[in-house]
Amino acid sequence: MSVTGAGRNADLIVINGRVLTMDDDNPAAEAVAVKDGAIIAIGSRAVIEEFKGSTTKVIDAKGGSVLPGFIEAHMHLFSGGAELAHLQLGGVHGFEALQKAIRDYASTKPNAPMLVGQGVDYTVLGSERVTRHHLDAILPDRPFCMAAPDHHTMWANTKALEMAGILHGRALGPGNEIVMGDDGLAAGELREGEAFGPVLDLAGEGRVRLGLATGGEPDPMPSAAERAADRDIMRRGLAWCARHGITSIQNMDGNLYQLELLAEIDAEEGLPCRVQIPFHYKNFMTLDMLDKASAMAERYSSEWLSSGMVKVFYDGVLDSWTAVMVEPYADRPDWVGEPLFTPRQFIDLAVAVDRRGLQIAVHSIGDGAVRAVLDGYEAARKANGKRDSRHRVEHIEVTTTADVPRFAELGVIASMQPPHPPGAMDFPLEPTVSRIGPARWPLSYAWRTLKNAGAHVVFASDWPVSPIDPILGIQAAVMRKPWADSDPDQSFSLRESIAAYTVEGAYAEFAEHRKGALKSGYMADLVVLSDDIEKTAPADLHKVRPVTTICGGKITYQA
Repeated sequence: MSVTGAGRNADLIVINGRVLTMDDDNPAAEAVAVKDGAIIAIGSRAVIEEFKGSTTKVIDAKGGSVLPGFIEAHMHLFSGGAELAHLQLGGVHGFEALQKAIRDYASTKPNAPMLVGQGVDYTVLGSERVTRHHLDAILPDRPFCMAAPDHHTMWANTKALEMAGILHGRALGPGNEIVMGDDGLAAGELREGEAFGPVLDLAGEGRVRLGLATGGEPDPMPSAAERAADRDIMRRGLAWCARHGITSIQNMDGNLYQLELLAEIDAEEGLPCRVQIPFHYKNFMTLDMLDKASAMAERYSSEWLSSGMVKVFYDGVLDSWTAVMVEPYADRPDWVGEPLFTPRQFIDLAVAVDRRGLQIAVHSIGDGAVRAVLDGYEAARKANGKRDSRHRVEHIEVTTTADVPRFAELGVIASMQPPHPPGAMDFPLEPTVSRIGPARWPLSYAWRTLKNAGAHVVFASDWPVSPIDPILGIQAAVMRKPWADSDPDQSFSLRESIAAYTVEGAYAEFAEHRKGALKSGYMADLVVLSDDIEKTAPADLHKVRPVTTICGGKITYQA
């Protein structure tokens, strides 16, 4: 190839790399040239260096892999950014270790109105359930609460329960519970957002949670200083994404306020990641509220900031028995969970959202929730006609043989998280595997089964529920082991795992013609890794680190 003229000079070139394009027509190369935010050429180092001009920035990959930028298809940006400043309790076990971590953290935050911990295992005290009395023994005089990794259960001390006005309980909506003790007072365990929302509000981070808790807007609207502080939280979250090679974010909670904050950052200095923010439809809303979802989609539709999706929660999680099952829980034979919507309500919602041409993404963990959501999507297709809707089911931690083929039949995306299966990464086997029971293990976290049945399977972290790092997720997918020898192998190959964080992520947002692969004319979204990921042993994948992240042709992170 011969290239002449300054007009063909690249803004940036990446050379000396092991370029894994994820483009079947041109699977591998050595170098990439970028101009005006797009890829203009991929090929050998010699070919790409012809695009080098006097102002071209040159990045030497030093033999490391060069991949399409990771697409994080399920995460919570605003709360994740805020939680980076909270007490991190992942991996802490035993009362003494928990006590030390909490007291040490409290000593560094003498003026905090509320102390919040994150990521504590359900089994932090072994088989003993945490109560307010345990936390009172650690911190009696300051309000404290801590969240399980899944963010669906929290535990609070007596001071926090008193200040939040829920020590004596409170009437809550379906699927939410303040666990009560034998003494008639709250035991300290709070299941789902309505239960623990009043406690978290004490921390002064209510605006951070609105997109998840209510889908509504701040009231009153924040002052200029508060708004600036919220933008800084967003910036912290965006920088954390870029640090991990992420160039696109599909957020899974949202409101107009989050879009406005991101638009302000975009106007001030540009966004380091492309972000999609949904409208969060809650079960107390009425269908006319979808006018707001349509308005958000119309107002925000750029390649940097967009909406166009409606997020819904149909159930809770397995560990607190709030996921909705077809058959009762293995360790609670009289209980299948309580849905957040009736099947009829969800069908009406799915039909209404689909009629507006919007995409739907529904948190569905139990096999009963998965079935109800697929029923809703099927009803929407019958009511409105078949279209390329790419509606999504989020998590699918348990499903059934009958429902597996319906994903491909209905064109529904299976949005799944490699860090989530107990034993795959950070989550312990118990209590989850006992909740599910061996009879359902073969179709639990069934990535391979769904993929083999023709479904589009997209991977993500669900940060801050799990660590954001896509490479850790890739490692978890590659090294996934069955819980029993008789269970099917649900693992993915390395190439399949990378595709689920790139190609499939682009497909999930109708952008496979512009990103998710390294191809001439595509967005210049790429990540340079420290090593050749294809030559790295699976057990060592976690050692591979992003060293340069490029989004829209701009360097957004460099180690």
